[in-house]
Amino acid sequence: MRKMTTNKNSLLSVVIPAHNEESSITNALDTIKTTLLSCGMNWEIIVVDDGSHDRTFARLRELSLADTRIKGLQLSRNFGKEAALLAGLRAAKGDAVVTMDADLQHPPILIPAMIEAWQNGARVVDAVKRHRKNDGVLTRARARLFNSLLSRLGGINLQNSSDFKLIDRVIVNTIARDLPESQRFYRGLSDWVGYSHVTIPFDVDARINGEGKWTIWGLMSLATTAIVSFTSAPLRIVTLLGFATMLFGFIVAIEALIGWSRGGAVSGFTTTIITLLILGSFIMISLGIIGEYIAKIYDEIKRRPSYLVENSLGIDRHNNDT
Repeated sequence: MRKMTTNKNSLLSVVIPAHNEESSITNALDTIKTTLLSCGMNWEIIVVDDGSHDRTFARLRELSLADTRIKGLQLSRNFGKEAALLAGLRAAKGDAVVTMDADLQHPPILIPAMIEAWQNGARVVDAVKRHRKNDGVLTRARARLFNSLLSRLGGINLQNSSDFKLIDRVIVNTIARDLPESQRFYRGLSDWVGYSHVTIPFDVDARINGEGKWTIWGLMSLATTAIVSFTSAPLRIVTLLGFATMLFGFIVAIEALIGWSRGGAVSGFTTTIITLLILGSFIMISLGIIGEYIAKIYDEIKRRPSYLVENSLGIDRHNNDT
């Protein structure tokens, strides 16, 4: 692996999406700062307030006044974590960028090891979850199912993946500037771009304050975006359903003809109802799958910005609200 040339003037950016983190943002930034001070690099922390309803941005303003290396963006409303990450990546000026959550479940103590891997030539350093002991059984099962499906269907490796990663400036420019889509899945894109990857395992810590912000609907929406963005396999399922329906129709027709040839009564009401139910189910499933792809196409061709910036701290907002 090619060793990367870095020096004491290299800049590390840390991008943190935040939503209603007033109670924990000060402790989180203090903990991250302590780690960054030991890394031997210049650094900046960019917190993206994703439409919080509490005083998250007000607390961030106070922290920025005390330390100008802490910067911030306030989005005009809640655009979602993917949009907040994109805003932070576009604002980051570092030679490398670390993305992580504001709840300290991504341990900052891992950042020096990520920097070392980057200095040794890795373009993407993925922090992968060793275990999820703090998650419930259903949460773990849901995560395994989602990661497994997308890894197999989309051809990208998402096993135990997270948004906690370090990416080189080349990757930042590619994801934040060169890829035009508005419907994004950061974990998938950072794997899709290729380049040299290194993985570092970590244990997910318990959340210090508050509760997780993901809802079932939000997770389903993210999963749909990820699957539709990276694979057309569901569309092939429509074709398979069509063949399955045709096969079922042949079987029913042959059974009816055999019964008729033997002088028996041809199956009537029950067979008809079952056939209609199966056909109707297949048709609705097919329309739903096709509809998801059409909806994503519709969102893309509108070309609306992924987010809008309302306020900024230490960042030229006009370069980021696109």
